[in-house]
Amino acid sequence: MALSGPQKTVIQLVGVVVLMGGLAWASVPFYDWFCRVTGFGGATGVAEQGSDTILDKTIKVRFDASKERGMPWEFKPVEREMEMRIGETGLAFYEAYNPTDRPIAGQASYNVTPYSAGGFFEKIACFCFDEQVLQPGERVQMPVTFFVDPEIVEDREAKYVHTITLSYTFYEIDLPEGYAALEAQAENNTN
Repeated sequence: MALSGPQKTVIQLVGVVVLMGGLAWASVPFYDWFCRVTGFGGATGVAEQGSDTILDKTIKVRFDASKERGMPWEFKPVEREMEMRIGETGLAFYEAYNPTDRPIAGQASYNVTPYSAGGFFEKIACFCFDEQVLQPGERVQMPVTFFVDPEIVEDREAKYVHTITLSYTFYEIDLPEGYAALEAQAENNTN
């Protein structure tokens, strides 16, 4: 059975739509993977443990904090800057405070600048790996453990980096199911 011109065109258009939809669906996980592997866009790496090599050369790490519009928490780095040897494991803290009368869940997104340093900034542990829930009036200090990979001194562009800025942005997310039920129960008890 031969297809007529209009039928062939419709089948080709449906094929293009399906292909484009598939590419759009795969683009987000592919882009995320690409950024993590290459450090593109300031994405950082994740390491199981610290570096085996610590150089005599130092680097400054600055800490930045912001919130998405409408996020009611207060959020800031405890220490604004530290100087450390390349390869040395660092520990920094960020402070979050929930000034409201309700529990609020948040998730932090992050990046590193300059972007050329992103692939060499390795996090061992970070509050940003998990969602955070703060109760009304709760104040917490959240740690991030990291190091700068000694291979940075061999990279064509990154070897000239003397200061790295680690930035976090907190945004509000839906409370996990257990918390939402507790919040509803507390609301019913006050009425």
